Amino acid sequence: MSFAAHQPRRRFGQHWLVDQSVLERIVAAAELTPDDHVLEVGPGRGALTARLLASPAAAITAVELDRDLTGGLLQRFGGDRRFRLLEGDVLAVPLPPATKVVANIPYNITGPLLERLVGRLDRPVAAPYRRLVLLVQREVGERICGLPGSGAYAALSVRLQLLGRCRALFTVAPSCFRPPPRVQSQVIRIDPLPAAERLDPALARGVEQLLRRCFASRRKMLRNSLAPLAPASALERLARSAGVELAQRPQELPPAAWVSLAAGLNQAAGHHR
Repeated sequence: MSFAAHQPRRRFGQHWLVDQSVLERIVAAAELTPDDHVLEVGPGRGALTARLLASPAAAITAVELDRDLTGGLLQRFGGDRRFRLLEGDVLAVPLPPATKVVANIPYNITGPLLERLVGRLDRPVAAPYRRLVLLVQREVGERICGLPGSGAYAALSVRLQLLGRCRALFTVAPSCFRPPPRVQSQVIRIDPLPAAERLDPALARGVEQLLRRCFASRRKMLRNSLAPLAPASALERLARSAGVELAQRPQELPPAAWVSLAAGLNQAAGHHR
């Protein structure tokens, strides 16, 4: 099937980014060099792919689920030795080694795709990418990059910000797509932390348990959410040591405070064994 005959499919979350200035800014944010091998997710008709191939990057691997688009992509880019196309589900196919990810990702798989590309707090990707530049739904981007105390700040904010340096770059209007989505979009950048800067697995599990417990009741003060974990006097000591006020609510604590609180609770639990 040719690109001209193909109709965007809702089940694949297909919205073609057609604004050339936005495409240019996305590629610029990746800061590609001749050493980079780039993974692109959901190339669609190849608007971003063409920009990536015009960059200094050594190789571009695109993963496309829609079989009706792969023929057109191969026809358009197959003559470039730096281009490789994988047909299949990016959540399932073996991904080749790459240094950076640049993608207009399908919004309906953002959560599981981020887990595959970045990992979980207690199980990060073994060999992290140096950078991810992703076009996501604006609401999701604001949560990932949210600051403590903001309405967007959530458990996801803490998790991703402990896995990498996250930055919101710019907003993209629906008019930049064909067909236009019903939501605003945002380009974000994530620079995953190298292995030496990641949390110890036991500490990461402790942070994850705290996030699940406290953000499940984000209107509650920490004092109430944490009460089952330790006596009140012990909690007060741990909170002071971590620079935390138990009258605070979870959305007020920066990522480093969650780490300090989890470390204190882990240490206290170890002393009681």
